[in-house]
Amino acid sequence: MGTTHHHHQPPTFPTKKLITWGLYALLSLALLHLYLFPVPLNQPKVTNHPRSQKTTTTSSSSLIPSSQAGKGVEQRRRSPPCDYSDGRWVPDARGPRYNGTSCSTIKDGQNCMAHGRPDTGYLYWRWRPSQCQIPAFDPTSFLQLIQNKHLAFVGDSMARNQLESLLCLLSTASSPELVYRDGEENKFRRWVFHAYNATVSVFWCPFLVKGIEKSASSGLNHNKLYLDSADDRWASELDRLDMAVFSVGHWFLHPAVYYENKSVLGCHHCPEFNHTEIGFFDVFRKAFKTTLKEVTERSWSSPSSSEKFVVVTTFSPAHFEGEWDKFGACPKKEPYREGEKEMEYMDAEMRKIEVEEVAAAAKEAAKSGGRLRIEALDVTKLALLRPDGHPGPYMYPNPFADGIKEKVQNDCVHWCLPGPIDTWNEILLEMIKRWKEDNS
Repeated sequence: MGTTHHHHQPPTFPTKKLITWGLYALLSLALLHLYLFPVPLNQPKVTNHPRSQKTTTTSSSSLIPSSQAGKGVEQRRRSPPCDYSDGRWVPDARGPRYNGTSCSTIKDGQNCMAHGRPDTGYLYWRWRPSQCQIPAFDPTSFLQLIQNKHLAFVGDSMARNQLESLLCLLSTASSPELVYRDGEENKFRRWVFHAYNATVSVFWCPFLVKGIEKSASSGLNHNKLYLDSADDRWASELDRLDMAVFSVGHWFLHPAVYYENKSVLGCHHCPEFNHTEIGFFDVFRKAFKTTLKEVTERSWSSPSSSEKFVVVTTFSPAHFEGEWDKFGACPKKEPYREGEKEMEYMDAEMRKIEVEEVAAAAKEAAKSGGRLRIEALDVTKLALLRPDGHPGPYMYPNPFADGIKEKVQNDCVHWCLPGPIDTWNEILLEMIKRWKEDNS
């Protein structure tokens, strides 16, 4: 049987088909790449010129499609602001930005360093919120934000205390000139930072509503408050203000007779009168209702008025231990640790009233279309935890130069300058920044 030999021809290679398939594959990949990584039609020019670096940095949103940039801005606006009231005091080696001699506007009774307070530990703490950071106070930024504006502090001596803290902080960048004051030096004053055409004022109005203060000279040992009328000393100036910080509280604890609708509503601690004792919490609330209603109505009544920002600094607790005239009435040298001190009922109630009334007024202000904004600068917890920050006996110069006395007057209400109250203005700066950003 013979063997048959088959001669196998090499297979013909489909060259044309492979080339066609390859072109299709490359085209598909190219289309996929363009879909995933689109090339902008107008690439921004990048330059390394020094003058253009700031512009390139601040306008980075121009590299984002306008629709996405708009969404980013909207998200930032919708994000809730940081809760600065929740946090703790932590050691800070930086210390204060000014001292008892570098700032000329410190009220004598709060100049603890110049009055010989020997310990300085109270100067080396900063407030750390739980949710965010508070940048160190930038006086130039603050002055730029109030350029061509008028900022007023309205209220009692705590408003004045916060004002004088701000003046000291700002004076590290620009010197203020006192351009107005009345016969009572610390009650109505006005400064101008000429380099910025910025005006800062203080209005003494310890009730915000109309009132007659008790005084030894008149023989009046109780205050009179007219709860349905705002104090015209600040209300008449409101149209000329761009920003206002209201701060009151401690004067409401004093004996007083209250009037509403031209008749006596009641009184607080007035056994010599046949009036109903009604305490002061409801009165405090009525005073804030009247104040914020006045702010809202006046802001809306003038269509041409500028945008206004109104802040209420909440109640700042006192730290007396024992009698006010005993040495050591506020002897602490460090802040309270977390959980060491709980807020007392009165302090909590005063704060609650302010926060609630601000929230209600803010809803009304929202109807102004951005012309008015009202917020609370909630410092009650911050203040509560700082028993070490008061002048104590150093409200007077060198109180123990002649030895320890049995009795010496203590101030455990107001704050040393520099001191914890500088933090109030650090937070105020962040609040004004956010207001400006939202309005832009």
